[in-house]
Amino acid sequence: MSKITTLPIILFLTLVLLVSGCGKKSGTSNTSNSDSMKSEMQQKVDEYSVVKLTTDLSKLSDKEKQMLPIFIEIAQLMDDIFWEQTLGNKNAFLDTISDPAAKQFAIINYGPWDRLDNNQSFIKGIGEKPKGANFYPADMTKEEFNAFQDKNKNNQYTLLRRDESGKLKCVWYHEAYKEKIQKAAELLKKAAELAEDTGLKNYLNLRAEALLTDDYFKSDMAWMDMKSNTLDLVAGPIENYEDELFGIKTAHEASVLVKDKDWSKKLEKYIAMLPALQKELPCDPKYKKEVPGSSSDLNAYDIVYYAGNSNSGGKTIAINLPNDEKVQLAKGSRRLQLKNAMKAKFDNILVPISNILIDPAQRKNIKFDAFFDNVMFHEVAHGIGIKNTITGKGTVREALKEQYSGWEEGKADILGLFLVTKLIEKGELQGITTEDAYVTYMAGLIRSVRFGAGEAHGKANMMCFNFFEKKGAFSLNPDGTFKVDFEKIKVAMNEWSSFILQIEGDGDYDQAVSYLNKNGIVGNDLKAGIEKLKSANIPKDIVFDQGIKTLGL
Repeated sequence: MSKITTLPIILFLTLVLLVSGCGKKSGTSNTSNSDSMKSEMQQKVDEYSVVKLTTDLSKLSDKEKQMLPIFIEIAQLMDDIFWEQTLGNKNAFLDTISDPAAKQFAIINYGPWDRLDNNQSFIKGIGEKPKGANFYPADMTKEEFNAFQDKNKNNQYTLLRRDESGKLKCVWYHEAYKEKIQKAAELLKKAAELAEDTGLKNYLNLRAEALLTDDYFKSDMAWMDMKSNTLDLVAGPIENYEDELFGIKTAHEASVLVKDKDWSKKLEKYIAMLPALQKELPCDPKYKKEVPGSSSDLNAYDIVYYAGNSNSGGKTIAINLPNDEKVQLAKGSRRLQLKNAMKAKFDNILVPISNILIDPAQRKNIKFDAFFDNVMFHEVAHGIGIKNTITGKGTVREALKEQYSGWEEGKADILGLFLVTKLIEKGELQGITTEDAYVTYMAGLIRSVRFGAGEAHGKANMMCFNFFEKKGAFSLNPDGTFKVDFEKIKVAMNEWSSFILQIEGDGDYDQAVSYLNKNGIVGNDLKAGIEKLKSANIPKDIVFDQGIKTLGL
C-alpha cells in the first residue's frame, strides 16, 4: 500500500482531536449524552422520511438477479471512497461519536456538517466545512496551488498531497484508493460475465479498466451506446460539487438502476427534437450554434441503491451523464429519471410545501406529471445551450472554474422549463398545461432552497427565485402564499435563460462571481415563508431503506 493511503490525513487528524460533542456548537459535550441533546439530534434524524427502494424483480432474468448484489457491492466501495474524499477515515470518525442519533445524522451527511443547512457543523468544536473537502491538503492556500507546476493538478481524477519534504504532489485516484478500486474492477468484470446484454457487458468491462486507469472516455462512450439493457450501473468519480475550492475534483458515487421500459418508451420521441429546440433557445444566435449530440437517451428507472456523493444530504432524483464535453458533443448524453425517488419527494415534500406556501387557487396545478417533466427536462437541458465559450476561454467548465456548477445547474433548470413550455405549446407534451408546469416549478424552487443555498442546486434556484421576483413572475399574497403571474413568468423565463447562456458563452468568470454573490441569497419574503414551514413537520429530504435484503434477494 502506498504512503498516501497509510499516512494520517491532516483534516481527519484535526477532526479527531476536536470531536468532543454533538448538537449545537455551544452544546454540551458528547460524553455527557444529556437527554435534551439526544432529543435534539433525534429530531434532526427524524426530519428525513425513510423510503424503501424496491422494484419489480419479476421482470429480471436469473442472471440479472445475480448481478444486482454485485452492483450493490461495487456501490458500497464507491461509498467508502467518497467518505475518504469528503472527510477521511469513516470508521475512526464515527467511533468518536457515542450518541446514536448524532452518529446516524453524521452518516446521512457523510460528516459533521449539515448539508441541508448551509453545511453548518452539528458537532461541538468542529469548524466550517473545508471548501476543498479532502481533495487537497487542509493547509494548502490558493496561492500555493496556483504556483504549483504540475500539469495534472487540474485533472479531475487527482488528489493533491504533500511529499516527504512538504511540497505539493499529485496522486491519481486509482493509486490513492488502490485496494478499493481493484476490488471494484474485479466485481465489474464478474458482473460482465453474467451480462446477457452485449452493450452492458462491453460497458462493464470498459468501466473496470477506467477505474484502474482514471481514463473514462471509452467507458463513457460505451455507456452512451447501451440501448436495450434493463439493469444499469453508474459508478465512479462523477460530479465536482464536493470541491467548492476550485470545482475541479470529482467525487465517487454509485447508482444501481432498473429500467422501466414501458415508461421509457413514452419518452423516446423527445430526443429527436433537441437540435430543433436548440435553435429556438431565447438568446443571441451566437450562443446556440452548437448542435446537441444525436445519440442522447431519455429513460425512466427505479433506483434500488444510492451510494457516495449522490446519497449525501439532498438525494438525486435524476441523472444526466456523461459530463465529458467531448462525449456530449459526439453522442449527446443520457438522461435517467429516477421515478420511484422522484415520486417519494413529490408526495412527502413538494405537496405539503405547496399546501402551505402556494396560492390556494393554484394548488390544483401541482401535479406529479409536471414535476416529473420539469425534472426530466432539467436533465435534458444540460445537453443543450453551449459547452465551449465563444471568447476563446476553453470550455464553459474551464472558464467558470468553481462557479461552473451553480451556473450550469441554473441553466439546466430554466432551460428545462423553457423546453417543457415549448413542447406543451407544440402539442408534443400532453397531460399537463403550462400553468401546471409553472406553479409546480415555483413550488420546486421553494423546496430546493428552504434550507439555504449552500450547494450548487440551491444557489442556482435562489438566483432564479430572486430574478423572478424582480420581474414580477410571482407575487406575495397577504396570507404569505406565493401566486404565479402566468404571463410575466414566461417573459422572466426567457430573459433568465438568455442571461445565463450569455454568462456561460462568454465564460465571464468575474460576472458569474459577482452576480451569484449578490443574488444567490435567501431574501426576506422567502425567509418568512420558510419560517412557516418549520412548524409543519415537512421532511427535509428522504433517506433510504435499501440493499439486498430490502430487495428480497
